[in-house]
Amino acid sequence: MEVCVDSVESAVNAEKGGAMRVELCASLIEGGTTPTPGMLQTIKESTNIPVFCMIRPRGGDFLFTTEEFQVMKSDLQILKQYGADGLVIGILRRDGTVDAARCRELIELARPLPVTFHRGKGKNYNCTSWWNQ
Repeated sequence: MEVCVDSVESAVNAEKGGAMRVELCASLIEGGTTPTPGMLQTIKESTNIPVFCMIRPRGGDFLFTTEEFQVMKSDLQILKQYGADGLVIGILRRDGTVDAARCRELIELARPLPVTFHRGKGKNYNCTSWWNQ
């Protein structure tokens, strides 16, 4: 079981409750945004389960500007350096389909870490079809 958390206390409690890993976010009320490196580091020191970090510069939709995408790439590299065990992404196009090119770019930057696709799946419910685009 994976549990979404936004604090050290929540991560510790998730582990005690049997979580196999946590998805670390900031601002869960906005659907989750990128956490701080300090939060990741402290949770890694306080738990013994994998921590996957959300890469999302703001709440709202999953349509990101060029500048927001640059922030996502920078945040990904920083959180990777701080010991993230995996990353969580989700990027859409204006028509509601997955932005496969940008997702691939983040996946490549994340290597060798695993990447989970976030709920921003839009109209394309076949999660494998976009990968072949």
